[in-house]
Amino acid sequence: MYQSSHFESQTPMALSLMADTVLNPRFDEEEIDSAREAARYEVKQLASKPEMFLPEVMHALAYNNQGLGNSLVCPPERLDSITSPLIRQTMQDWYRPERMVVAGAGMSHQELVELTDKHFSSLKASPPSPLPTQVRPQQSIPSHVLSPSLPTSPKSSLTRAASYLFPQKQKDAPSPLSLTSGYTGGTKFIFDGDAEFNHLYVGFESVGIHDDDVYTVATMQILLGGGGSFSAGGPGKGMYSRLYTHILNHYPQIDHCASYHHIYADSALFGLFASFVPASSGYRGGNTPSHILPHLVHQLSLLLYSAVQAQELQRAKNQLKSSLMMALESRVIQVEDLGRQILVHGRRVPIEQMLEKIDAVTPDDIKRVANRLYGPQSGNKPTVLTLGHENITDHEAIFRKYGLAGGESA
Repeated sequence: MYQSSHFESQTPMALSLMADTVLNPRFDEEEIDSAREAARYEVKQLASKPEMFLPEVMHALAYNNQGLGNSLVCPPERLDSITSPLIRQTMQDWYRPERMVVAGAGMSHQELVELTDKHFSSLKASPPSPLPTQVRPQQSIPSHVLSPSLPTSPKSSLTRAASYLFPQKQKDAPSPLSLTSGYTGGTKFIFDGDAEFNHLYVGFESVGIHDDDVYTVATMQILLGGGGSFSAGGPGKGMYSRLYTHILNHYPQIDHCASYHHIYADSALFGLFASFVPASSGYRGGNTPSHILPHLVHQLSLLLYSAVQAQELQRAKNQLKSSLMMALESRVIQVEDLGRQILVHGRRVPIEQMLEKIDAVTPDDIKRVANRLYGPQSGNKPTVLTLGHENITDHEAIFRKYGLAGGESA
């Protein structure tokens, strides 16, 4: 994404500079070397922050290192292979009209159409050239991080600018990379005897962005909520969410506990994670992952077997709606949201439609979708990731005890 914030009168200059950056980059060797060193530093820093790299490992585990399981992080040993010719080849493959959207907010629609036509109409759709196999790393995180692991079983008129110039991509359009995102689930333990906290992630495959149940899952995620043990409180900070009231308020050894929902076009990851003082640290009240997993699984099971109270559900829906509305008050977020919606849906989904679908979520919907995602009859498999001092002894028994998918005997 290339983005600019500017006075309305400077829109021609902004789009001219943006087009020049996109279509005519220089890529001086000194500039690439500098960017490489910056990336090397960032990857090194990432390795020391479990909350940053564990979602990458979680995706690799859930999607078997393919499709959505491919890492967003470049392994350090691959950085030197990123050269000017490779970058230009990548841009040639991906920077094509059918993959591009020009979105704007605050300027004249007709002006945006004319400027886009002026600067980008020379682009022509063309068949992609295959990328070298060496630029498709299969690791989910740099090898020095993974090595210590043990094997374990806003206005609708704006959208016309894109559709006017760039016809919607057909479903059978060629792609530079034929990637799949088949969910497999799995378990993994990464031993780190120096970790300050144990980290535990539990997840299941959820519905993609085009599924009608996505609004129910989003409401479930807000309902579970959570956050850090030192959250500032208030309705917008998870104070009334289940993970905050039932876990963080009762177990001081848990530093962080929250729900997550990583959503994509054809799949998603939904679940919970917790960071807590390890039992081996010697601190009073320390826990092992086998102690904490039942608390997380229990919170998921409550959505399966207990009806959500009307007041609690309404609070979660209000919080979800307010977060959407307040985010779109910013033009920076508004224009990014518009561009993403055109790419994903082929159209702008009006905020009013989103609010209606959120309002329509009922307690029965929560139970039905929870059963769809991780009910014992769903046939789905969990993804369980642990990093720290100890591993989970028998996660299947815990899932079985609370009636979730994944409790079947091996």
